[in-house]
Amino acid sequence: MAGCSSFGNGPDETAGWSASKLYSSAKDSQEDGAWDKAAKYLEKLESRYPYGRFAQQAQLELGYVYWKGNEPGSALAACDRFIKLHPNHPAVDYVYYLKGLINFNEDLGLAGLISTQDPTERDPKAARDAFDAFRELVIRFPNSKYTPDASKRLNYLVNAMASQEVNVARYYIKRGAYIAAANRAQMAIKTYPQAPANEEALFVMITAYDKLGMTDLRDDADRVLRQNYPNSRYYKDGLERKVAWWKLW
Repeated sequence: MAGCSSFGNGPDETAGWSASKLYSSAKDSQEDGAWDKAAKYLEKLESRYPYGRFAQQAQLELGYVYWKGNEPGSALAACDRFIKLHPNHPAVDYVYYLKGLINFNEDLGLAGLISTQDPTERDPKAARDAFDAFRELVIRFPNSKYTPDASKRLNYLVNAMASQEVNVARYYIKRGAYIAAANRAQMAIKTYPQAPANEEALFVMITAYDKLGMTDLRDDADRVLRQNYPNSRYYKDGLERKVAWWKLW
């Protein structure tokens, strides 16, 4: 078995290496950006020395290394495993933050505001999973150094998820499914009461109720919209977006 290599078909260069040598080699590979190689060293370290002082550190770093190596599934699994095995570890707040980042998909998130892609077109499950991880971090570790950034991302995700609901409601309006549109917009408002997307959700409700001839409900929604957004652009522009929502704030 020692003659087989997980790096190729030749002898295993790491045979007989100490835990410290495996760990230092993993760190060197990370510095070089050789993420696949770093992951292999950490995997070998954990399997060969499961109870040594480096094993826990290897488990902690594997999530990040997998993520940088474009293996988000393995990265999330590593994060979940670390949280399960070490719920009281001093760095578990970092693992929650990392889990949130992986799901958040930074390239299409806050760092992607210059992109032309609407973030609400992304996978809603990933957004919810990111929200859950960041929320757990903020609630359990309010003094963590990662909490301020997690809070900002939470605010972004709330509006993204609310906007996903409103996008569906707008689609129903276009299809003439006005009851479904009103219900979906109302769901967005109830689920995400502080989201900026609720301005559009209220206008969707006004439009849907007006089409249905439900004047009392239309007037109620109109009153709430005028009270909370007296200068709403939707009275002028309607439901046609001239600027992408994620570039408005």
